[in-house]
Amino acid sequence: MRIVKDYIEITDYTSLDALIDTLVSLRQTLGEDAGAELRLRGDDVFGRTLSISYMRPLTEEEAACEGRYAHLCEPIGNRLDLAA
Repeated sequence: MRIVKDYIEITDYTSLDALIDTLVSLRQTLGEDAGAELRLRGDDVFGRTLSISYMRPLTEEEAACEGRYAHLCEPIGNRLDLAA
């Protein structure tokens, strides 16, 4: 089973209680091997966001979509030829 990296962005206009509730509920739904990370991204001009990244398995819909196009990516040595 393939896993993918997913992201959740939290804007800088949220209450501390809402942020804590979001982080606690997210942590409870993630598995031990999710490798969750929290980062502050952005700058003073464009604003800042908290970015939470974690690993998760593909959903059934994503796996079905990937399966339809898997024949287009043929391995060449240790890399993929995406132009095939």
